[in-house]
Amino acid sequence: MSQHRSLRGSSSLAAKRNVLKRFERVELLKKRGQWKEGDRITGLRKTKPEG
Repeated sequence: MSQHRSLRGSSSLAAKRNVLKRFERVELLKKRGQWKEGDRITGLRKTKPEG
């Protein structure tokens, strides 16, 4: 009998996330050089998670 897909490990679920939390977006923008200290935290530009 096979295992139901909702009972599979969390590692497969985490890889499919396409929405980032605010701190993750800030880290990504810092890495790209599009955000610096002192910039506003609200109204951040859209970002795609790195694959």
